[in-house]
Amino acid sequence: MNRRFTKADLEEIVFVQLENLNAMHDLLSIMKHQNELLNNVNKKLKDEISDFKKKIYPVGKIK
Repeated sequence: MNRRFTKADLEEIVFVQLENLNAMHDLLSIMKHQNELLNNVNKKLKDEISDFKKKIYPVGKIK
């Protein structure tokens, strides 16, 4: 299977690869942003749980 590619064929292949790389870059950027949002929500939730535990079990008020 020896297939010969023309310059136009190779240019089209490279262009499609470039489009795919740009699409992957966009997806990675979106995933990075979503990851940052998740980290922020997790930190906020952790802080809220900690505050809630402090209200239910205050330190130093053991009977």
